[in-house]
Amino acid sequence: MCYTALRNLLQGLSFSAKYYSKHNPPQTVCPFSKIGPKKCRILGCSESTCTHRTAPPGSILPCRFFSCKEGTKVLSKRKQNTSKVTSDLLPKSLLKSEQKKWNNISPIYKAMTKRIKEKLEELHNMYTLNSRSPRIRFGENVYFEENGCIFIAKADDGEGNAKILFSVEDLGFSDAFIQRIRISPDQRYMAISLKSENSEEATCTIMKLGDLPVVEKVIPSVFSFEWAANDVLYYTAQKNLKCQNVFMTTFTYQKCTKLVYTEQDARFFVDLYCTKDRRFLTINSNSKTTSEVWLVDCRHPFESPALVQARTTGLIYHIEHRKDQLYILTTYGEPAEYKAILTDNYIHRINLDAYLASSGKENWQLVYALERKTKLVDFEMFSDDCIMFLKNAGHLYLNVISFVSHSVQSIKLPTWACEFELESHPEHTTSTCYFQLSSPVHPPKRFAYSFKENNLIEQAVQEVPIITNCHTTRLLAKSKDETLVPITVFHNKNSKELHRRPLLVHVYGAYGIDLNMSFKEEKLMLIEEDWILAYCHVRGGGEQGLSWHRDGCQHNKLKGLHDLRACISLLHQVGFSQPKHTALAAASAGGVLAGALCNTDPALLRAMVLQAPFVDVLNTMMKTHLPLTIEEQEEWGNPLEDEKCMKYIKSYCPYQNIKPQCYPSVFITAYENDERVPLTGILQYVQKLRKAALDHASRTGKKGNWIPNIILDVQANGSHCDSSWEHSLNE
Repeated sequence: MCYTALRNLLQGLSFSAKYYSKHNPPQTVCPFSKIGPKKCRILGCSESTCTHRTAPPGSILPCRFFSCKEGTKVLSKRKQNTSKVTSDLLPKSLLKSEQKKWNNISPIYKAMTKRIKEKLEELHNMYTLNSRSPRIRFGENVYFEENGCIFIAKADDGEGNAKILFSVEDLGFSDAFIQRIRISPDQRYMAISLKSENSEEATCTIMKLGDLPVVEKVIPSVFSFEWAANDVLYYTAQKNLKCQNVFMTTFTYQKCTKLVYTEQDARFFVDLYCTKDRRFLTINSNSKTTSEVWLVDCRHPFESPALVQARTTGLIYHIEHRKDQLYILTTYGEPAEYKAILTDNYIHRINLDAYLASSGKENWQLVYALERKTKLVDFEMFSDDCIMFLKNAGHLYLNVISFVSHSVQSIKLPTWACEFELESHPEHTTSTCYFQLSSPVHPPKRFAYSFKENNLIEQAVQEVPIITNCHTTRLLAKSKDETLVPITVFHNKNSKELHRRPLLVHVYGAYGIDLNMSFKEEKLMLIEEDWILAYCHVRGGGEQGLSWHRDGCQHNKLKGLHDLRACISLLHQVGFSQPKHTALAAASAGGVLAGALCNTDPALLRAMVLQAPFVDVLNTMMKTHLPLTIEEQEEWGNPLEDEKCMKYIKSYCPYQNIKPQCYPSVFITAYENDERVPLTGILQYVQKLRKAALDHASRTGKKGNWIPNIILDVQANGSHCDSSWEHSLNE
């Protein structure tokens, strides 16, 4: 992906080390599943953690959602501190009761889970185990990670002559993976962040490279970091899922660390990014609706940061730099979707403060504006061109803006593609941009765009063939207010009588985040076993731009529920399965709409599968002592100060609306160490739901009355987003 700040902005401005909000950040596992490719977690010089899609810039988000990439697990003898959220803070009796129920019921599924596990391992070995980790080209050198070791090779010599710089295991971290890597401009230093899957916080270790690399410094609780100069590193400190302080540390003879920026508003999250040409380091302070950027001139890294544009409510912007001019990606102007803006002065003619003083938003010049209902997925700046990856009506497009010919070329990507990922940090002056395309059932396939040839190139055929027996269908469901809601459907081409086939529906619908539609082995397994997969792109998500999110948050949250109901109803109407064979899957904040539908329309489903679900919106938003409640008010509203908001949240909150009726069966996975979705709320939700189902069965009193299974699996290990392949497989 390109830069952290942009990805955070593009993913709904909910920033986090896993996900921009109580569920971010990306991401990440991704909504619905943590089982993903076993890719080494070396992020390009511009990538963050949870990244969108396969998640977020890593995405480090303070939000409730999954979009996290999987890292490489590194074992050592030292024990890592786990989250402070322990069972001491939980209703012990409820937790003990649920654990006992799980221990009693899980053996029933032993044979089934054994078969599924073997199949997933087979698919994993076939499609992802041998996929190579991302490479970082830095001048004449290439850096990469494999199995917890950092390698360096000469770009022209091939990787057969690569040598190990150091092993993460030797650094003494237990069950840690590499989350982020940044290399100093002169390649004398490498900064890496190491993270445990049981904790939200990462540790930044700075290595002095050479024939025998040594640890120069270790900084705990770091979120993002960038080199401003050869020996000057800026970083953000993370505390209670928040990043509000920026520090500068130096590695010269006069070593020092000092605070350079503090964000006072609890709604804002701070991260760092270097422009593609490394001329400026940007300090990005973002809420979910508003942003503000400060620039550090990398030629003068000790000077105070300069403000680009003071924050204006509802205005989002991000900065890039090319040939002495600032390029701004912003929502300024109508419609309030992303636009590319050029400032009209040249930085080298005047000093930075004077330049910025004359470059306020009133002097911004429009370069390119997105079409209506178009989602800007990613954005990358090159020396003479800019590439935008867009999503419109469910299809992916690549738009190339030439600064030389002042033209825009739009290329429609293959129709089967649902997700894309830029290969790590292409160099600013490169003539080719490489990226991968995938879908839930199509493994990543490599493509390239050549600026010289001005065309798209499909890379050499992979050893593993692209799936050919899966059919992709795109539908539009008419919601309650006549809005058309996109649905993406996958099914086996050879399936007969689709109305009899089991259907798994996916939903998220929050924070302006798209449903994660990257490749997952378990999705392909389901297709092979004649399941139908449907992805409902409801309002509240970001699939059709920023307005799509605005139409599904705060006082519009019920629109997402109406959208979901319309989508499932249409699927049944056109012959994709039927209610008694339909299951609904959601994770994190997706649990709000899934749980709400379970209350209002239980007859549409036979089963519901939730992962770390957010199911008690009202009580959570009433507790301002929780780390993310204040910044989440821009998504859900503030029930403490607005009685109308309180009543509105209460009208759809899953926990608040449980009642005696015939519910579908429910399977929930939760985590003891989850700092974003407290386990207490999930335990209480399960107890109340189970009681309502039993009350209904006892009241109706019919012989053979069906009682749903309501099962909770509380994982002692793992946290809201990150998980090793082995842990995900067992789960």
